[in-house]
Amino acid sequence: MPATETIYTATGRRKTAVARIWMTAGSGKIVINGRPFEEYFATLPLQNQVLAPYQETNLVNKFDVKVVVRGSGLPGQAGAIKLAIARSLTQMDIELRGKLKAAGHLRRDPRAKERKKAGQPGARKRFQFSKR
Repeated sequence: MPATETIYTATGRRKTAVARIWMTAGSGKIVINGRPFEEYFATLPLQNQVLAPYQETNLVNKFDVKVVVRGSGLPGQAGAIKLAIARSLTQMDIELRGKLKAAGHLRRDPRAKERKKAGQPGARKRFQFSKR
């Protein structure tokens, strides 16, 4: 019977994106919604954003991560995954909390789209004023 490995779970949110992750010790394989990490986030800035907590703590290629993310667009999803990874790293080792917190990886970004107001075409935009 194989020894049970520890699974660290966490949730991250950004805009309307919600990411749930399951992190285990491994070789650095990241699977997002059943697709490889490099295929899901094709651009380098998004890939770097997701890997930022690992790079900050010098733990690149030490964990396998399975991610299920829903909502928002790719930048919002990348931010949600980053937060979830940082939270799971603090579950694994509480000593990493100070480093991750100082780098801003444990802060949930509260910015979201402002709602449209009644009697206006958008959240802040007004209909054109006509004097005559």
